[in-house]
Amino acid sequence: MNKAELIDAMASEGGISKADAKKALDGFVAVTGKALKKGDRISLVGFGSFSISKRSARTGRNPQTGKEIKIAAKNVVKFKAGADLQGKVN
Repeated sequence: MNKAELIDAMASEGGISKADAKKALDGFVAVTGKALKKGDRISLVGFGSFSISKRSARTGRNPQTGKEIKIAAKNVVKFKAGADLQGKVN
């Protein structure tokens, strides 16, 4: 499902216009990004939680040349599904 399909599904499920669903989705993405950037954890009961994990710098290898390369440290977003969401999938 892509973003347009998600907006259509949110609009029909919530009984709102596509424009309102797009605003809601864009707002959620923006607020989530800002909160994670600050280091906060976002927890939605029944759905899941978003958090930041630090990945340390490491040495990798270029698969084409076999040469060693340095991979910089970075923050990565982690998502852990909640019990309700997990139950709907299985």
